[in-house]
Amino acid sequence: MSLILNIDTASEKAHVSFAKDGLILDVLSSASQKEHASFLQTAIQQLIKNTGIVLTDIDAVAVTAGPGSYTGLRVGMASAKGLCYALKKPLITIGSLEVLTISALQLFSAADESLLFCPMLDARRMEVFTAVYDKNLSVFLSPCALILDSSSFEKMLLKNKMLFFGSGSDKWKLICNQSNAFFENVTILPESLSKRSHILFLENKFTELVYSEPFYVKESQLVMNKKG
Repeated sequence: MSLILNIDTASEKAHVSFAKDGLILDVLSSASQKEHASFLQTAIQQLIKNTGIVLTDIDAVAVTAGPGSYTGLRVGMASAKGLCYALKKPLITIGSLEVLTISALQLFSAADESLLFCPMLDARRMEVFTAVYDKNLSVFLSPCALILDSSSFEKMLLKNKMLFFGSGSDKWKLICNQSNAFFENVTILPESLSKRSHILFLENKFTELVYSEPFYVKESQLVMNKKG
C-alpha cells in the first residue's frame, strides 16, 4: 500500500498528483515551463482541497530528478525535499529519461521485443539529454548530453530499429536519414511516474535527503557525437 505525492517539473510540461498504489487519485498539470515555480505549490494546495488528503497521511514524495530544465529541476527537488523534511517522509527520486521511456512503453506496449527506445529532452542548439533502453528498461546508453549530427546513433541503427521521442527528438528527425529510426510524440505521463514511484516504494528504494540533488548532467558527460 502506498499514498504518494508525485512531482514532475523536469521538462516543458509539469504535473503534480496524488496516487494510491500507483493509481492516480487526482492530477494537475501546467504547460508553461516558465511558471513551474508558481504552479507547484499552488497545485499541491489545490490537490489537497480536491481530494481531502492531509499531507501528513502520505507515505512518500516522488520527484523526477533530471536531466531536464535546470530551473524546473531545482524547483521540483527543493519542494520535494522540503516536504520530506517537514513531514518526516521518505523521498523517491526517478530519472526523467527513464520515466519518459516508461511513458513510451505504455503507449507502445505491443512493440517488437528488439526495438530500442531513445528518449530525448531538448537542451540548447543541437544538444539533447538522451539515453537508450530496451523494452525491459535495460540500459544501452546511460543518460548523457549529446550534440546531434547526421551520424548520431549510426552503429545502433545499423543493427536495431529505434524509437525516438520526447521534446528533443524533433531536432534529430530533421537530420536523421536512417531507415531504422522511428519517431513518435511522447511526453512524461503522470500515470508512468505514479506507477514507477509505487514500485520503488515497495522496494524501499529511497534517496537520502542529505545527498539528494538534481541530475543536471555534468560537462564531463557531454558527448559530441554518439555513433555507437
